[in-house]
Amino acid sequence: MKIAVTGKGGVGKTTLSSLLSLHFANEGKRVIAIDADPDSNLASALGFNNIGDIVPISEMEALIEERTGAKPGTSGSFFKLNPKVDDLPEKLWLERGNLRLMVMGTVKKGGGGCVCPESTLLKALITHMMFYRDDIIIMDMEAGIEHLGRGTAASMDMFIVVIEPGVRSIETAYHIKKLAAEIGVKKISVVGSKIRKKEDEDFIRDKIRDIKILGFMPYDEKLIDSDMKGGAVNFSHPENIAEIIKNISEFNQGSAS
Repeated sequence: MKIAVTGKGGVGKTTLSSLLSLHFANEGKRVIAIDADPDSNLASALGFNNIGDIVPISEMEALIEERTGAKPGTSGSFFKLNPKVDDLPEKLWLERGNLRLMVMGTVKKGGGGCVCPESTLLKALITHMMFYRDDIIIMDMEAGIEHLGRGTAASMDMFIVVIEPGVRSIETAYHIKKLAAEIGVKKISVVGSKIRKKEDEDFIRDKIRDIKILGFMPYDEKLIDSDMKGGAVNFSHPENIAEIIKNISEFNQGSAS
């Protein structure tokens, strides 16, 4: 499976991405967790050490220049639009057991649709991972789809939009659904996060009528504590994650809604 987890900031994208990655890895499956969120913190949620020493790929200037033929930060110059990347995953990922982590970083440049060396390398690398790797891939994304080209996004098995009870979060889900449909993504689903009471679930079920709901993650003090301590994600409701994973499997095998 190749799953992109997205949603507006602070809703629990990284929490869900890490819980899914750890679950599949603990089951003995090979997992590649990709941190494609500008606010990179998937490494700490997964319990990797020395996270301060991690250099995002978008900031590896020598590598970017070597593969694209141009220095990062330049635009309007000639560079390779299809750089060689097939040898990079094994060189760049952090590895622990069945779990591998790649921190993409982001293109720190004003405006959207940047066509620059660092953006080109990131997209080529993600495209390679989606098309030529048979591992389970969990990608923690920002709310947009800037990291994905049309063909790459269409190769994803599903998008999961993490939402919380609130109008703005619902609006984000439908915005992402519209963007995803425009580039050929057929399977969009949501997970409700920070659920405090039944009324929160009812609110989401009432507002989300035409997107598959995979399940809900209750508000969890243990999760807050683990985040404050900077350690691996610690969640008190494994039964909720089990339900979400069951529904992911069923949705992935069934037809798009």
